[in-house]
Amino acid sequence: MTEPKAAKGKRGAQEKKVIHPYSRKAAQLTKEAHKQERKEKLKNEKAYRLSVVGEKLLWFQSHLDPDKVEYTKKEACELTENYLQRFSDELEQIELRNSIKGRQGRQHSSRETAIKQTMERERQMYEGYGLEIPDIVNSKHLKTFSTWDGDLQKLPNIKMRKISSKDALSSLTKKATVEAEMDLDAAKDAEKQMLAAEETENINGGLLDKTKGPPHCSCNDHRQMPMGSLQTGCECKM
Repeated sequence: MTEPKAAKGKRGAQEKKVIHPYSRKAAQLTKEAHKQERKEKLKNEKAYRLSVVGEKLLWFQSHLDPDKVEYTKKEACELTENYLQRFSDELEQIELRNSIKGRQGRQHSSRETAIKQTMERERQMYEGYGLEIPDIVNSKHLKTFSTWDGDLQKLPNIKMRKISSKDALSSLTKKATVEAEMDLDAAKDAEKQMLAAEETENINGGLLDKTKGPPHCSCNDHRQMPMGSLQTGCECKM
């Protein structure tokens, strides 16, 4: 006696349908996978950028002068120069470790390379079109920045501005120009005072000459002229 055959379920329910690699469905799935990869990449890049900006802002915030309500451009440039040199101590430590005798190869070479590339890129930006830093020149923006709690979600509330080495030079030039103008004004005032003194002296001297009257001679014409008269009727030589 033969045993009854087991009932077969639907093939699609038991086995996953194989998708042909050149079918429309395969192309659609590939497109969606690439789209998701791009989203993840952009998300990671955005998070990295926010992290870099956050680290920069935290550095500047920790180096602010609590007594200042605003910075001049020259002072902002000085603080930026310190920021550009923030890796100097770490580079010195790496160089010190690599200078020890007996070491095979350079230690922390990848970290050293990354630091030097960052410093070079930031220096080029600072010497060129400008490096973006928190706006500490504006008193209102400085107050907002100084009270920032480090939350990256609040970065849009912090105003940024570009600062370059040219700003420091322009500040020095402006200061020199102001000082030169002040010296010039002082020289003009001194000259005016000297001219006024000379004019007063000439006036006083003229009045003194008038009170003396005309010079005397022995001729009758001069003896007969009244005191203070400007007429010289005689032809004698005095």
